[in-house]
Amino acid sequence: MAEQPQPVSPVKNFFAGGFGGVCLVFVGHPLDTIKVRLQTQPRPQPGQPPLYSGTFDCFRKTLSGEGVRGLYRGMAAPIIGVTPMFAVCFFGFGLGKRLQQKKPDDVLTYPQLFAAGMLSGVFTTAIMAPGERIKCLLQIQAATGETKYSGSLDCAKQLYREAGIRGVYKGTVLTLMRDVPASGMYFMTYEWLKNILTPEVKSVSDLSAPRILFAGGLAGIFNWAVAIPPDVLKSRFQTAPPGKYPNGFRDVLRELIREEGVASLYKGFTAVMIRAFPANAACFLGFEVAMKFLNWIVPGL
Repeated sequence: MAEQPQPVSPVKNFFAGGFGGVCLVFVGHPLDTIKVRLQTQPRPQPGQPPLYSGTFDCFRKTLSGEGVRGLYRGMAAPIIGVTPMFAVCFFGFGLGKRLQQKKPDDVLTYPQLFAAGMLSGVFTTAIMAPGERIKCLLQIQAATGETKYSGSLDCAKQLYREAGIRGVYKGTVLTLMRDVPASGMYFMTYEWLKNILTPEVKSVSDLSAPRILFAGGLAGIFNWAVAIPPDVLKSRFQTAPPGKYPNGFRDVLRELIREEGVASLYKGFTAVMIRAFPANAACFLGFEVAMKFLNWIVPGL
């Protein structure tokens, strides 16, 4: 296995991870909007066509009805959350590696990297869950024509006023179910690809930008291959009216399987996979570039 980079300081992780997260949201949010609208569209009445026939139909209708701004609907919530979230995410991965190292220069196995990635998923849920809840509500609001929320802050205020902190954090368990195994796959795949793409005579830290983009993009695809089913349940649960699913995700799962079959757990698959590669490629490239910049200007930090 090629040499692995050692964990960096929390301060550098914060800024580099935040920059990587901003890159991810900016590149990936339009297709995230499409994904959520496909996952949460109402079931058509007998004899009626669905609201969206697929990914490209949803994209066309959103663009023609709302313009480019419609594709970026609800982006404020993830943008506000990405800096601390990705800082905590990358810090959690580094901490997970450090906890498993007996010596600072120990090279971890891939199962150990998977476990370290899972820890990062636990760390990010506290930030991710409310941001995801607000984002999903704003994304489907525009699709249904309602104007209950004027923006991310107004949405958060109304959720808190209606149901307290539990209303803001609705869907936390499903966020954990999605992010813990998916984050393990995410970081393990990225490290594995970096290692196999690194020539024997070079260090992983010297990997070229195209190879970082390829490794990051493919890691995003592997991440979402694991995350899509719980993400569908999460989107449906977080945007449902209060009290619709008293038993939580089990009720959502039963309803989806009963009415739409197992294939419903992969709603938005095309949009997710189209988004996954460029968004995560941008994230990891942004992170690596920011880390090199920080190591250059403040090498001792």
